[in-house]
Amino acid sequence: MSEPLVLRTKAELREALAPRRRAGESIGLVPTMGYLHEGHLSLLRAARARCDVVVMSLFVNPTQFRAGEDLERYPRDEARDVELAGREGTDIVYAPATDEVYPPGFATWVEVGGGLTDVLCGHPDRRGPEHFRGVTTVVAKLFNAVQPDVAFFGQKDAQQALVIQRMARDLDFPIEIVTVPTVREPDGLAMSSRNAYLSPAERERAPALYRALEAARAERDRGGMPADALAAARRVLDEAGIEPEYLEARYADDLTPAAAFDGRPVLVALAAQVGEARLIDNVVLEPNRADERPDGRETG
Repeated sequence: MSEPLVLRTKAELREALAPRRRAGESIGLVPTMGYLHEGHLSLLRAARARCDVVVMSLFVNPTQFRAGEDLERYPRDEARDVELAGREGTDIVYAPATDEVYPPGFATWVEVGGGLTDVLCGHPDRRGPEHFRGVTTVVAKLFNAVQPDVAFFGQKDAQQALVIQRMARDLDFPIEIVTVPTVREPDGLAMSSRNAYLSPAERERAPALYRALEAARAERDRGGMPADALAAARRVLDEAGIEPEYLEARYADDLTPAAAFDGRPVLVALAAQVGEARLIDNVVLEPNRADERPDGRETG
């Protein structure tokens, strides 16, 4: 295990990366808000396997929190995070202060449209599109500060990953965006820093989110339509006493509503409040044989 270099300013970061970049080494970025768990560590491992230099950002981004959300109590433990990152071979931890990222007078934002940020978590009645405006702005700033060759994001935040991919494409960031599979507890619960909010009783109920998604998958495999899959998922949540904030089936490439399993990957996504924890999860239902035409070609 090597101890990462902890840097606080863009100037320090650029100075540290300049000789590595001149030497032609590849740079990987793992953006995080800290309080690392196995999901984050899987991103760091993926970066370590692909890149010569691994940079992890450690910044609780205030602009992606709505008023009344958990910004102030979001779990933080920098010393633990740096130690865990070091165990995975991380070279640099970039942990700036808020005013380093958003200096006085900051007034510029990055917004992604195209129907990607005003649905699911971005629906105005939920976290709202301003949540993703905060995400895309801070990630764009990290891309500019680090100038990575590859950036790594988790599938658990599927909508966020899709939004970042669109931003990188539209703004010509020369960065490969890699999405790493969701890491789960043995009972299926997707790992999340917010799982720390769950009481023991709530922790027992929370895996119902994943069971609901698997019920949706099973219904699709039986030949059901997306509405049938969502109904099957809803029954599992009802049995656990969980009311979803949303439970939807959308095409995984553009988040338009999926009315059928027609040869395109379908994202089944849900969010639910379990006690004090707002949990999200999803599965992507890839096309299977039942989605093909009689001539063997995919439908759609």
